Parts: sequence; structure tokens; C-alpha cells
Amino acid sequence: MLELEKINKSFDQHAVLTDVSLQISKGGFGVLFGPSGGGKSTLLRIIAGLDTPDSGRILLDGRDVSLPGRKYVPAEDRKVGLVFQDLALFPHLTVGQNIEFGIRTRPEKKHRLSELLELVRLTELQDRLPHQLSGGEQQRVAVARALAPAPDLLLLDEPFANLDASLRSKVRAEMVDILKQAGATVIMVTHDREEALGSADHLMVMSSGRMVQAGLPRDVYEHPSTLEVAGLLGDGNVVACTVRDEFAECALGRIAAPGIKDGTCRLFVRSEHLQQSASGEITVRVKDASYFGHDALANLVLADGACLSMRQFEDVLPEPGDEIRISVTGPVTFFHSD
Repeated sequence: MLELEKINKSFDQHAVLTDVSLQISKGGFGVLFGPSGGGKSTLLRIIAGLDTPDSGRILLDGRDVSLPGRKYVPAEDRKVGLVFQDLALFPHLTVGQNIEFGIRTRPEKKHRLSELLELVRLTELQDRLPHQLSGGEQQRVAVARALAPAPDLLLLDEPFANLDASLRSKVRAEMVDILKQAGATVIMVTHDREEALGSADHLMVMSSGRMVQAGLPRDVYEHPSTLEVAGLLGDGNVVACTVRDEFAECALGRIAAPGIKDGTCRLFVRSEHLQQSASGEITVRVKDASYFGHDALANLVLADGACLSMRQFEDVLPEPGDEIRISVTGPVTFFHSD
């Protein structure tokens, strides 16, 4: 298990991390997600022992490895594996030799190497050099090498960023499967929202050096804690509304608002949670529509001139200028102005 308690870090009096806390269970797959410059990679380096926090605690399986101001546990003594974006494979060593580099004890090398080659499905390629492998195969070598010394924690810093878009989802799925088979405890950094939502069993959203929300990916996506988190994880619509007696009145109609206090607020609804419906309560005009293969995005205009976006999965797209009726079909989130 990994626990961070109120980690703070500044460079030249500029705060990079502020009171960052998190917890990852043994065998969990945590993802640090957020915009570039949000402190994710700095946090990863601190966990690995490559940087020191100004304050706060890092506990690995209950052992404090940070101890600011006291004895500091260096990176090599933390049992933490790290895979960087550039993979850093040794170009003059074979697949097998690259993986063996992470195995410290000679007697176990042969057995451990065989075990890891089988895990990452590279047994038949163990004598090849890195330049003779595909990007996905190189990725598997880097992960196998990091797993070789049986680390308590594996850290991945944007490991798929250098892969072509056509390969990324396939390689990511393979890597997640391999790491879960290995029972590894993992933290991965990414600013790709599909990668974050598709990989994590615990999603942690960071922005401006702070942990702004953490939880199950679906919960964070459907119930964002702030409008910033909502926007980071996908497109959606913000509509002004007035709540009274647990119902919201707005341009999208009358919507249940259980537990929301009376007053003015903003309602957020995902674009895919607006759908065209003959029985829909709201009439809108289609401004334009864009087709993406797996779905389409229609930009809509309400009677008062406000704009909405609707993600549609039907084959037939509405035409610009069409008037259609829509309904809210999924969860909404309310944000009070205060």
C-alpha cells in the first residue's frame, strides 16, 4: 500500500505541490490525471525518491520513506520501479539482457527471466535488440525490466506518449492486463483522459499542484467535484438554473435536484447525456454537426441563444438549421456560485 500525507514541494519559492494526499491499495492501479504542469511528474519523482518533499510523509506498506529533516530513504532502497516516457532501454543489450539488468541475485536470474518473458509474451524475441522491436514490444521490455526486482510499487510516467495513436489503446490494454496479472501496485501519470478513464481503478485528478478529486473513474466522470474537473474529463454543458424544493428550473426544463440547497446555481450535464427524442421537453436548433466515426457531436442553440453540445451515436445526423427535441438522459451535477 502507498500513502501520501500532505506532500508539499516548491522550486524557487514557487509552489509545485500543495498538501497532496493519496492512498493506493496493494495491487491497485492508480492514475494521476490532469493538465501539463499540474505537478503529476514531480509527485511521481518524489514517490520514487528522485526528489525530496519540503514536508509531508510517504509511507510504503506502513514504512515512512520520506522523513523530511531526518534520515531519507534513497531511491535504490525503496523497492520502487520506474518506467519513463522514453523507456531508456539499453540499445546494445538484447531483450533478455535488458530484463536481466533488473535482477540483482544471480541464482534467480534464469528462472525470473523466463517468468517475465512469459508474462510479457516476449519469449521468442529474447535475443533481439531494442531497435528490432515494435513500439509496443519495447514497451513490454521496459515494464518487464521494471518488474524484475519485484518492486513494491511501479511508477509509469506517461508510458504511451511516444506511440502512434493507432497503437496506444492496444498497447495500453496489453500493459494493464500484464500488470494486473503480475499483481503489481501501479501509479501511472497521464494527461490523456481516455487513457486515465480506461486504465484506472482509482483515478486521481490533479491541477495546479493540488489533488482536486479522487475516486472510482465512473464516479469522478459522472459526479465531478468542480467545473474544472468536469471539463478536464470530457465535453459537457453548463446551464444556469434556480433550485427550489429539490427541483431545478432551467433552459433544459425541470430537473430533480435531491439534496441540493435552494438558490441559483449552475448545472453541468455531459454531452452524451443529451439525446434527441420525439418526446423531448426542449426544442433546439441545430447549428452544425461533426462526424467522428464512432459518434458525432452536434452543436445546438436554445431559444434564448445559449449553446449546447450533444454527442450522438445514431447513424443519421441532424442537418444544420433543423429544429429537434432533446431530453436529459443521464446524471447531472450542480455547482453553487459560492
